[in-house]
Amino acid sequence: MNRTAPRSVDRFADLATLYADAIATPEFRAAFGDPMPLSIVEAGAEAAELDMPEPIAAQAECAGIIATIFDLFTGTRLEPLAPEIAWGFVNSFHFVAGKLERREDSIAQEIGDLARHPDMSEVYNRDLEDKQLLCQSTAEQREAIECMRDYAAEMYRVQSGWPWSPARGTKASSASTASQIAALDFLRARQLAAREKHLPQGPIVVFSGPAVWHDWEPLWARLDEVKARVPHMTLVTTGQRKGADAIAAAWAARPGTSVPLVAYGLYGTGKKVAFTRNRKLAELKPVEAILCEGSGLQANLYQTLREAGVPIHAFKRADQAEAPVGLVRPRRSA
Repeated sequence: MNRTAPRSVDRFADLATLYADAIATPEFRAAFGDPMPLSIVEAGAEAAELDMPEPIAAQAECAGIIATIFDLFTGTRLEPLAPEIAWGFVNSFHFVAGKLERREDSIAQEIGDLARHPDMSEVYNRDLEDKQLLCQSTAEQREAIECMRDYAAEMYRVQSGWPWSPARGTKASSASTASQIAALDFLRARQLAAREKHLPQGPIVVFSGPAVWHDWEPLWARLDEVKARVPHMTLVTTGQRKGADAIAAAWAARPGTSVPLVAYGLYGTGKKVAFTRNRKLAELKPVEAILCEGSGLQANLYQTLREAGVPIHAFKRADQAEAPVGLVRPRRSA
């Protein structure tokens, strides 16, 4: 990408690439093009033959939802709000996909319980078959919504110049407050620490940066390089909901990346909490680390990981490219 050109030129050049294919992408053909013969659209419904949306229509409409917001607002007093509105559309797909994943897991657990307690009755066999079909149908729905989410996220990146990330603000959805998200991150961090202590699975790559950081492309490129060397990596960030850590979270959620992400934030109070966190990150024995220049806390993390012998990819704040002309960056709450 030409960093000196106006953002609008780059944006529409990218759009031309996205619309270049006259047929749906392989991801949409896989998710929408070969539906199961029968499906159960929701619990309690009868199995039925129902069509999926056409792959090319699903892809085009998904792109159109995001593009229309920017086209409508561009050049008006509402233009700064376009990324906010478009982010919400992408997050709607993400939220529904999460609900479907949890529902699928719950049904799978019910199937497991039934399988472990067999009953030769006709009612038992019918119930087991219905739950299997419901689980398969839910998985099919999830895959379709995830496909649309990923494509909408790419359209968001093209239009806004900023990678989409589910980590945002004080409220991610009607069911997830900042406190709830922080609690879940805390539990994941504890599970990760216990895993590495008692049953190491690694490899872990640590990523950390300040809350203000705009030059995302070099970070994504370096993450791509690391993943090429460490294909089964787990990415551990320092839990910032914006800036460099949010850029890393967006990379981990990018289509085709599928890297497990753990936000290892600051949990507790007191002056030593941050430095304790840095020490615990080193105790995870990461194989590599990507650090962006920030505060003295970042410098301490760099020194701690360096003393632990962790290879570090360091990015200086002054080496960032200038923010592209015309870039409207999504406003993010603290």
